[in-house]
Amino acid sequence: MKEGKLRNSRKKLSTRMWEARFIYLLIVPTIAYFFIFAYLPFAGLQIAFKDFQIFKGMWESPWVGWKNFEDVFQSAKLPQVTINTITISLYRLLFGFPVPILFALLLNEVRVMWFKRTIQTVTYFPHFLSWVVFSGIVFNLLGPLGIINLLLKNLGFEPINFLTMPEYFRSILVVTGIIKEFGWGAIIYLAALSGLDPQQYEAAKIDGAGKLRQIWHVTLPGIRPMIVLMLILSLGGILDAGFDQVFMMYNGAVMGVGDIIDTYVYRLGLMEAQYEMATVFGLLKGIIGFTLIVTANAIIRRMGEKSLW
Repeated sequence: MKEGKLRNSRKKLSTRMWEARFIYLLIVPTIAYFFIFAYLPFAGLQIAFKDFQIFKGMWESPWVGWKNFEDVFQSAKLPQVTINTITISLYRLLFGFPVPILFALLLNEVRVMWFKRTIQTVTYFPHFLSWVVFSGIVFNLLGPLGIINLLLKNLGFEPINFLTMPEYFRSILVVTGIIKEFGWGAIIYLAALSGLDPQQYEAAKIDGAGKLRQIWHVTLPGIRPMIVLMLILSLGGILDAGFDQVFMMYNGAVMGVGDIIDTYVYRLGLMEAQYEMATVFGLLKGIIGFTLIVTANAIIRRMGEKSLW
């Protein structure tokens, strides 16, 4: 009896799959993309445990065990780049994470549609600029001959080369990163806001709640699951301080506060051909990021919030 039911269920499954064969066919390119670019590169992690010799290739290079990891942990640059990376990432998280939420809340209250769409377009646009272009804009603003220094000079003040001063560099990274991405980051919160029940706002109005009370007691609790999910994902990328941005904006004068793990790995792997060390850094970053996501997810699930899994 059970075998008959199992056979029927398998038959029904195969029938449903055949009926939806064109939908499954649409998924094939996505599966192929992730398999080729996300899973096949895992084979390259073995370089972290080898004395990689470019002419022998990845498979024929001799194994050295944990030697490369020992070299990484004994590196004089490791403490500096790690501190810089974590510091910049924490600044981004502390000051940058709330900005898209606040912007989405403000934009949600705009009732003039043409004005709302204009603001959305203006704030989304910087996301589509590469850091090559956006950093050029920053240089034209803050560079020695930039607009701000021209204003300072005309006002009788001494010009300030902001981009070569270590005390300003991290703040510039955080602020320019927020300006470039906050509009795009607000999209997911605006989508969450659109799904809130209007009757809850009506009930709040009947109870005498003003706009701020409605936001505090209806809006924020309604989008709290989305905020939590985005926070978990942000914690997982704590060791990604933004290679593109830092690489385009840093220089020798700010290397002490701006050199992060990714830029250090770039110099090791591509400029000094130390592929083993670069692979070790990449592997360690992945392990730490995965650990942070799992830990944050477990803590938030214990707190009763909606988690990733």
